[in-house]
Amino acid sequence: MDNVMLEKIKDLLAKNENIGITVGKNPGIDEMAGVLSLYLSLSGAGKKVTIVCPTEPIVELSSLVGINKVKKSFDGGVSGDLTVSFPYKEGEIEKISYTLEEGKLNILVKAGENGLNFNERDVEYKRDGGAPGLVFVVGTPRLSDLGTAFDMENLKDSKVINIDYKPENQGFGDIPLLGKSASSVCELVASFISSLGFNIDVDIASNLLAVIINATDNFQNPTTSALAFETAALLLKKGAVRKIKDAKKVIEEDSFFTPKTQPKTPSFSKISVGTEEKKAAFAKDFGEPTEDNPPDDWLAPKIYKGSTSI
Repeated sequence: MDNVMLEKIKDLLAKNENIGITVGKNPGIDEMAGVLSLYLSLSGAGKKVTIVCPTEPIVELSSLVGINKVKKSFDGGVSGDLTVSFPYKEGEIEKISYTLEEGKLNILVKAGENGLNFNERDVEYKRDGGAPGLVFVVGTPRLSDLGTAFDMENLKDSKVINIDYKPENQGFGDIPLLGKSASSVCELVASFISSLGFNIDVDIASNLLAVIINATDNFQNPTTSALAFETAALLLKKGAVRKIKDAKKVIEEDSFFTPKTQPKTPSFSKISVGTEEKKAAFAKDFGEPTEDNPPDDWLAPKIYKGSTSI
């Protein structure tokens, strides 16, 4: 991202307090982690941010920080309050009233003695909670993938920043940030947040790092970009928590590695049959004869006595 584009984005962020972030249908962990990380960062900068996804997040995404903030649509249309603004100098307005005529509300601004110092072009309209003035579309190749999450009529005046790495992205939006050599959306989002100078806390860093590790197959995938390594280093410096399974615990729990207790085996080399002294020695070493400690005639020759009946 060059400096000219970066300054343009900073200007848009400065002018818009109400910001939207949206993602396409059935997003994967890469797209959703990128969306949530951007949300957390912009919210931390004091912006009013709304996340929109046309479909319900899947269970696999439930561990991501901020997943409970995702909505189905932007708060806009008839649900927002409308504010009408115009320049004012003390004494130039005598009173303000309204009338209802044929289903229309007419606001009457009655001029004072010196008249009004503004005209129709100076009147401004602002809808609180309405369509965001700036919308980030993350990890979505086509606007049609957003379904009902992107109302073209409601968002016709909104500026759109398109963040994606997929080669099939159509390059829509006022500012397309397409890093097609990247390995994941999260790499681009992390780089974007860092370039803006916004805070990356532990939750943001952990969200992003977990996905980058997954997308690059723990950095073993031959297509892993240089940006992936640079971003991972940045996120670790920011305190990202990388969950690694405890190898020692695996070994202890695996029965293959668990030591087996071997039974104590008496040494019969100390024993001969038929003497009380040797029997006493046996008992002293191994205890009284049991199934495990056989009696002294155990080694004696056995004589088979057959039946006399044929």
